[in-house]
Amino acid sequence: MRGVSERGRRVRWTALAAAGLLVAGCARTSSLLLERQAVGPIAEETLVARRVSWHLVPVMQTLNEKGVEVNVNHASPEYLRNFFSNRSLFGPFAGPSPYYPEHMVFYVKITNQSDKKIRINPGEFTLIDDRGNQYGAIGMDYVTAFAEAHKPISTTTRGVIEEARPGYFGLSLPIGKLVASKPQAEFARLKQSALQSGYLYPGVIHDGLIAFWNPPEPATRLRLFITNIKTDFDANDEPQTVLEFTFEFSASR
Repeated sequence: MRGVSERGRRVRWTALAAAGLLVAGCARTSSLLLERQAVGPIAEETLVARRVSWHLVPVMQTLNEKGVEVNVNHASPEYLRNFFSNRSLFGPFAGPSPYYPEHMVFYVKITNQSDKKIRINPGEFTLIDDRGNQYGAIGMDYVTAFAEAHKPISTTTRGVIEEARPGYFGLSLPIGKLVASKPQAEFARLKQSALQSGYLYPGVIHDGLIAFWNPPEPATRLRLFITNIKTDFDANDEPQTVLEFTFEFSASR
């Protein structure tokens, strides 16, 4: 019995140590967040992605070219709260916005009113400020990594303690839950609201959200490029025409 007891203690402390390492790992900054957040002067980098509440004018703009209509709306924090809490849109997943004050978010609606298919790729959309910084759209991985980096470690620890179960060798910890701690509802809101890439056939309307890191506070002018929309495809499915829509905003805090 002494052998079983000693083995039990070893297994129990091994599980606790492993859990401690995993919990500590949750506090690490994802390598995604260590990348430069803007293409621009290095001196500007420390000013990017701060918590700023922006006011853009005009809030909403619409452009049309070759039968393709693009509508852009700056999604303020209030806009995002109302948007994500709408149960008619998100059903049981409705809740708080998954975006943070460090993100600048836009609602984009693209309507193909032409008689040809078009192809869009939101990952190529670009934001430029008047301080020489250029921002690429950030995907769900970046938003999720940012959310995980800003969650209190006590939240994870509390969840582990609540899920702990007595076992043959002592305390049994839900190690799998620590590894897969991403909230399903939050991830679902990101997936369901994101503007998707792909073909839009004649008559199709597609809308969703795109996000960028916040420009520095001193910025006063922003340009959003809805770029590289392909159309006029030939027999080999090669585009003969590429459209670009430029939206200009005055920015203030």
